Amino acid sequence: MKRLTANNLTSFINQLPKNQLYNYINPRTKTVLSIELVELPQGPIKIKRFDPSKGETIDKANEISISSEMIWRYANAFQEGLPVNVDRVLGASYNTRSALESLLAHTPQFYFTYPGRIERIGGKEKIKGGHKHLMWLPNKPHQLGTALEEKTEMVISEVPSTDIIYDAVTLPDKNFTSEELDINIQRRHAQIQVALYKIGKQLGFRTWVASNDKGIIYNNKRLGESDGVIGSLKDEQLIMAHKEAIKAALLIDCIWFKNGRLMPAVIEIEHSTGVTSGLTRMKHFKDKFPPFPTRYVIVASDDERAKVVREANKNQFRDLNTKYFSYSAVEELYSLCNRRKLKGITEEFLDCFMEPVVEK
Repeated sequence: MKRLTANNLTSFINQLPKNQLYNYINPRTKTVLSIELVELPQGPIKIKRFDPSKGETIDKANEISISSEMIWRYANAFQEGLPVNVDRVLGASYNTRSALESLLAHTPQFYFTYPGRIERIGGKEKIKGGHKHLMWLPNKPHQLGTALEEKTEMVISEVPSTDIIYDAVTLPDKNFTSEELDINIQRRHAQIQVALYKIGKQLGFRTWVASNDKGIIYNNKRLGESDGVIGSLKDEQLIMAHKEAIKAALLIDCIWFKNGRLMPAVIEIEHSTGVTSGLTRMKHFKDKFPPFPTRYVIVASDDERAKVVREANKNQFRDLNTKYFSYSAVEELYSLCNRRKLKGITEEFLDCFMEPVVEK
């Protein structure tokens, strides 16, 4: 079955007249949208939005951007004839998600729809009125520039459609002190670390795992002994000549390497230890390594996003140009790798799941 790409969505929106104002799908929303610029092939898309009922005008409205990363993530969610909820796909990470949804609804192949939803309370199920979704119907095009509803008898579950099941992990033998994190936090950290290793392996990367985490037991052996995990950075071609950088990297949670020439990402997992420690480790590594293109990434829970943004924008960390890889995005990519066995994709695919958070 054909799948959509960011190129498709960007092309669809580029066909919309630029001298027209577009309404949001929700009729109670008084704000309107205008398309200022569409950068082909994959975005970004520049728009303005303003509320005429408040006396606002397009001339005084700020231009805002719908990012390529956001367009890619939304495109990946569509399958022909199935409803997609923009909030479930993008979460709270993108404040232009409803604008993207509304513009697509004005293109010929997309309809908005309200599938029923199953609500489970106390072991009993009820079918209630649904939330707004978008549906891709390429064989039923409507007029360009209008938004139409598609009636549906579909019912969806309130439970996320993709269940994440982690293989069992056992923590290294060590004596925990009162100053260390509790066992549940350590296990959650280990689960995410294993997920990053599995993602890297599926994408053809070799993975450095922090030296103090190599003892995690995964699939009945130590993570440090797993296929694709780097045993010693001294043997890694890209970094072997930089002794100070190797020292700085030893306790970094995850570093992906590719083909002996590339370093797709340097990653720190922050579960409840604060964000500053991870940023500091990555900054120390960056300062000890010659300038090299990579992604400096903080992985944290979805409700820690504001903290990541705040800390990453502090002056001492701004040159990292940090990306935020939410737990939900990690789990989405981990599930996709497990189910689809991704091959042949480019590194840029990662950017669909990692949000840039440093203000320009």
